[in-house]
Amino acid sequence: MNPLMSAEQAVLGAALLDPEQLTHLEWLAADHFYRPVHQALFGALRKLRNDGHPALSADGPLPLSWVTDAVGEAGQHVRGLTAAYAHTLIQACPRTEHAPVYGRMVLEGSIHRTVAQHAIRLHQAARADAVQGEVEVEGALRTADVLTGVLTDLARRWGTDPRPVPPTAGPSAATDIPPPAQSGQVAEDERFLLAVLAEQPGAMGEVVAWLRPGDFADATHGQLYRCLGALHHRGEPIDRITLLWEAQRRGLLADGTVSSEQLASVCEGMVPGSADWFGQRVMRSSVTRTAAASARAIRTLAQDEVLGPGRLINHALHALGPLDEVRARWATANSSPAPKPTASTPPAGEPPPARVKAARARSTPRPGASPPAPASRLPTLSATRPPSRGHP
Repeated sequence: MNPLMSAEQAVLGAALLDPEQLTHLEWLAADHFYRPVHQALFGALRKLRNDGHPALSADGPLPLSWVTDAVGEAGQHVRGLTAAYAHTLIQACPRTEHAPVYGRMVLEGSIHRTVAQHAIRLHQAARADAVQGEVEVEGALRTADVLTGVLTDLARRWGTDPRPVPPTAGPSAATDIPPPAQSGQVAEDERFLLAVLAEQPGAMGEVVAWLRPGDFADATHGQLYRCLGALHHRGEPIDRITLLWEAQRRGLLADGTVSSEQLASVCEGMVPGSADWFGQRVMRSSVTRTAAASARAIRTLAQDEVLGPGRLINHALHALGPLDEVRARWATANSSPAPKPTASTPPAGEPPPARVKAARARSTPRPGASPPAPASRLPTLSATRPPSRGHP
């Protein structure tokens, strides 16, 4: 039999044999048991004790009514419980005075199940936010807050201090829970962002404070963003040529991470829009991916029977750390004031694409900057590059 089931039977058998053991199990709740019939019976035993059952004050041997009344009370909430099974539970208890130890085993199993269940809910919320795409990521973040609160409460019940502790060996992601599917929209947002950053002077300043290379779903896009960040950090000019040169200096061309053709295709996807708007879309995708990754890691930890509850709780809190970091940058990205709506409308007969319209709506003009060009006139290479020296 499963050790956890044996522990559940033993603690119930101890309470049926010796009701006094319930006073040593005040920290144990009915919902800590796995089987519904065990939950109902433990709840019934506690109710009879709190109601002052006559068997508790009887002299001599424990009256049989203690067992029969417990079975009758539990039978009102669950089916299939018989007096014969109650006697089976009594036989499953080696020593009644060991009831607190059996109860601790039941609580340990409950902690593992609870952490796994909330990790699954976090993963589902992250997948839902990733599928919806256009909406905020509050579903995943709220679920993560609930998981953090559950871990803190479980730590209190177990008697340990909740603190993030990295595992000695990083858990591998659970193979039975696939990561949230990344649509082509995510890759398109990343390409558009890189194009804007490469072709619009000063665009890096809009996102460099909160966007990181790891926020890109495509590793190649993340490496190109790292190159752009290096150019920005050194105060060097940014365009498709300097970006190509930086990629070469970092060995990205030599190791096949990116080709000059790929880089050119990314830069040629330039659209009129705001780096801040595209950056927030990339950031939103990063939040959902990070939440899903944390959920998979926590579920893997919960399925490890070797981990004690204290270590499980602290390792799970540590697994939520990357989500907390991404969440803080997501809040920073959304702290800028929204631009005032304009009364201008697109030319008749030439409505701009919905994505371009949304991007331009989020653009924040800088003081002294020239007004944006109409959406129907895409910027060209000659419009974004300074004239070469030595030529009229």
